[in-house]
Amino acid sequence: MSKDNDTSSLEREIEETRERLAGTIDQLIHRSSPKTIVGREVASFKAHFVDAGTGQPRTDNILKTVGAVVGAVVLVVVIRKVTQ
Repeated sequence: MSKDNDTSSLEREIEETRERLAGTIDQLIHRSSPKTIVGREVASFKAHFVDAGTGQPRTDNILKTVGAVVGAVVLVVVIRKVTQ
């Protein structure tokens, strides 16, 4: 194998590695952008309350959330009345 062949092979490997790294960096920049993070969180929040397959509301999760909010409000009201 000649020295020129080794050099061109090494240069090709370096260029391929550089391209892979550039792609990885682009992916990381996209994943860490605030807009992408917000979009991901909104989708996660929606998925918790809406069935992705049917588009129907998930009443079990909605009722649990409403119950927790009502419970927290009642707790605050009771604590305020007790402390007054």
